[in-house]
Amino acid sequence: MAVKWTGGHSSPILCLNASQEGLVASGAEGGDLSVWGEDGILLGHTCFQGAEDVTNVLFSPSCPTKLYASHGETISILDVRSLKEPLDDFHVNEEEINCLSLNETENLLASADDSGTIKILDLENKKISRSLKRHSNICSSVAFRPQRPQSLVSCGLDMQVMLWNLWKARPLWITNLQEDETEEMESPQSPGQLLNPALAHSVSVASCGNVFSCGAEDGKVRIFRVMGIKCEQELGFKGHTLGVSQVCFLRESYLLLTGGNDGKIKLWDVSSEIEKKHKSPTKHTHRKKTKRATYTKQGGNTHASVTGEDEHGKILPKLSIEHGEKVNWLLSTKIKGYQNILVADQTSCISVYPLKEF
Repeated sequence: MAVKWTGGHSSPILCLNASQEGLVASGAEGGDLSVWGEDGILLGHTCFQGAEDVTNVLFSPSCPTKLYASHGETISILDVRSLKEPLDDFHVNEEEINCLSLNETENLLASADDSGTIKILDLENKKISRSLKRHSNICSSVAFRPQRPQSLVSCGLDMQVMLWNLWKARPLWITNLQEDETEEMESPQSPGQLLNPALAHSVSVASCGNVFSCGAEDGKVRIFRVMGIKCEQELGFKGHTLGVSQVCFLRESYLLLTGGNDGKIKLWDVSSEIEKKHKSPTKHTHRKKTKRATYTKQGGNTHASVTGEDEHGKILPKLSIEHGEKVNWLLSTKIKGYQNILVADQTSCISVYPLKEF
């Protein structure tokens, strides 16, 4: 059962983020922003003027009291110790912002909006350094790549995923999820089942910086690897019966959290699939099996196979949670030394699920 954090909002929560010190920020419809302690105790609350939905919140890794928040077309920088007045406001996007991402050197902030544009804000000079325009519909998600402060990936409701380098105004690589649908996808379409378009909702980059995931409206999760100036799809599988609203890699691993419009939350281990593509089977088979067996034993998941696959080679989730509500946002963070999943949905409370065995 989930622990519920209540009292911070009166409308659906749209986004979450956690600081390295254990603080959690949440943004909701109507301009509401709250900050919570590890015990789910409300530490602070504010409501932005204009009451536009708070669509993204982001803690500064280097300054844990600094918080970035997008509401409407505005980016605000706040001090969590005093939320009443923002330290700074930036009006750089022409339409509603859907996603924010900081690069590792924390000098650039990307903001993706409903026009399909990604604005790159130079935080040191407080001005726009780049305007990336290639998505033909809403740009739903953007993420800088770890260890590569000039590189990012994006996805949108035009069903396109893009790789960018900020030295260039045009993307290095583009794929259309609908057009690139291939026999690699594991789940064939059932007779009479409606095929949802592959509108891309969420991207997440693994800590290595070279592997990223994308969740789409067709219920599929796709894993890509960056190969220089292009990307290759490593893996694609049906993760949810409805659209995949959220994907989130756990830090320093290839464990992937996904949340869907079907009200389910799942944890996948895609490490063996990625290793299969990039290791010689004869040279590394023994080492890989040992590693996977050890992981499974430590995880204590006696119902999962050692490889995380069934007898047909279909990838299986390590964990599946019947959350029951459409997932707006999810993340994994440590609370009191233990890993937990935090979930925002159509309700006004945050759900917390323990992930101790992982």
